[in-house]
Amino acid sequence: MSARHHPQQDYSRPADSIEIVLVRHGASEAAVDDRPFELLEGQADPALSPAGERQAQAVAAHLAGEPLEGLFVTPLRRTAQTAAPLAALTGLEPVVVPELREVHLGELDGGAFRIAVARRDPRVVDVFAQQRWDVIPGAETMEAFEQRTRAGIDRILEGLRPGATVAAVVHGGVIGELCRQCSDSRPFAFVHADNGSLTRLVVLPDGRRWVRSFNEAAHLRSSSAAEHLA
Repeated sequence: MSARHHPQQDYSRPADSIEIVLVRHGASEAAVDDRPFELLEGQADPALSPAGERQAQAVAAHLAGEPLEGLFVTPLRRTAQTAAPLAALTGLEPVVVPELREVHLGELDGGAFRIAVARRDPRVVDVFAQQRWDVIPGAETMEAFEQRTRAGIDRILEGLRPGATVAAVVHGGVIGELCRQCSDSRPFAFVHADNGSLTRLVVLPDGRRWVRSFNEAAHLRSSSAAEHLA
């Protein structure tokens, strides 16, 4: 009797698992010294920049061919603006999930964090050294951030059929925290997702959650190349 061969198989999702495609919103408008962003419930609420609008179009073109059954956004307008082209192509109505809004940055919210990063502000250095947002005075605690983002994913999962795929346009800090929860990584291992990138979480029937991919960005590079050739 000849020996049976067992070729290596590509990974495929278990048939009854749910995939949540986390989309980081497109690039937002620039922060300007002494001109804070408009706030929504104490958090910066900038619009997309022209580059962010192009990223949103690239995301839509890439994801429109996937069998999406739901589209989710946060209350902050940069996520709704990023989702708009995809909603137009798919006919999906974006559903707002308040629990997935960005981490609250206390006294460095309103665009001040971005300026502080550029200036190498000691508070920002301390954030990344300690891998905690709440070293910023007035910022949301890590425990509260974990609880509400976990609740946000639970809200998305409510009512989804086994095997469904959905997309959620969220924020960089949220993607980092959700990946940390799934992988039990160090706190800031996944906080560097690019604007317009895709990160895929798989939720198994028994409730376990996996990071299937992180920071997919080839669709952004191919879109940029096409623009230069046009």
